[in-house]
Amino acid sequence: MTQSEIFGRLPAPLAHEILSHMLKAQRPSYAVALQTLAAQRKFRPIFIERKPPVERHAWMQQQLGRSLNEELAGNILGLWLTGPQAPMLAAFLDALGIAHDGKGSLETLPPSPPKEALKAAVDSLFAKFPADHVKAYLHAFQVSEPTAWPPLGELLAEDARLAF
Repeated sequence: MTQSEIFGRLPAPLAHEILSHMLKAQRPSYAVALQTLAAQRKFRPIFIERKPPVERHAWMQQQLGRSLNEELAGNILGLWLTGPQAPMLAAFLDALGIAHDGKGSLETLPPSPPKEALKAAVDSLFAKFPADHVKAYLHAFQVSEPTAWPPLGELLAEDARLAF
């Protein structure tokens, strides 16, 4: 799965939450994203900006789900994950016993933990955080380094809770 596929498959309320966060906390980045997406469709940005936020964000999600917008979708997911979702990132790494900066960021990705440890860490995330957030995070994590942790890829394919 790619970053754009992840964004395109998010439940609409979650995509709206992510884009609303970006609008509030990363306004310049939001404006660039909106302008980029509008330009691709040969729309003036004001045409999109005038739409109510829910409608605007539904349109943006649809555009971000296109393979053309892989990098932009990844950047938006990254801003959301490292911003308001940092506690979830930290909880995942803590559950695996992996040292991090306190916000869930790593300098280098360590070798893959055993599948059983990953499953236990995933279970702990589902116990503490909304399921859609967990799914988005774990799929984005795997896409960032697809060959680094093969057992995580297996879990994403096997665990029905992680299916989009």
